[in-house]
Amino acid sequence: MKVGVIVFPGSNCDRDMYHVLTDVFNLDAQYFWHEKGLPKNIDAVILPGGFSYGDRLRSGAIAAHSPIINDVRKMADKGIPILGVCNGFQILVEAGLLPGALLKNTSLNFMCNWTNLIVENNKTPFTNKLKLNQKIPIPIANGEGRYYVDNDTLKKLKKNNQIVFRYEEVINGSTDRIAGVCNEDGNVVGMMPHPERAAESAINPIDNKPSSLIFESLIKTIGVKN
Repeated sequence: MKVGVIVFPGSNCDRDMYHVLTDVFNLDAQYFWHEKGLPKNIDAVILPGGFSYGDRLRSGAIAAHSPIINDVRKMADKGIPILGVCNGFQILVEAGLLPGALLKNTSLNFMCNWTNLIVENNKTPFTNKLKLNQKIPIPIANGEGRYYVDNDTLKKLKKNNQIVFRYEEVINGSTDRIAGVCNEDGNVVGMMPHPERAAESAINPIDNKPSSLIFESLIKTIGVKN
């Protein structure tokens, strides 16, 4: 089973993600440069965090037009699991693969601290081993992480069960404390916090198991036997 980690100019969490996928969960992960295509035999795609193109224009706005995004769209339509973390989430939103927008935090500052997520949807490829309302200790690291949707879109997200994660507390001004959402089919998930920085006990001072379950959910989805 192959998991593709897409690398853009300015990606800086690609190696963290690759390490967790390969060294912690024994998956066959490969890097794919944003100007290249994705092979047809890929089983999942991850867009990691970072500052693609230096966050010029808006975070993720330029990367959303990279050639590889055309392949990501095709795979999304086929139901392939796709996860965007932090800048990866911003790219998926800018590409129209997920609803909403990511705006500057209400503090207008870059935020780098630990918080808790609450699981709102455990039916996605990345949450099927988590329990509803389960708490996930996890770090955030972003300057434009405030998720925004208008009232009509918020109603639609709730109706379609597209809200995947909420912050336990008001952290950056996100609409309805939303920290992660999915598309209507549920196979494309975006989240601002970093599970790859929380899935190992050596770097998680609280509890690494909940974040580990995000990756174990993917393993369950694509049928990998470790």
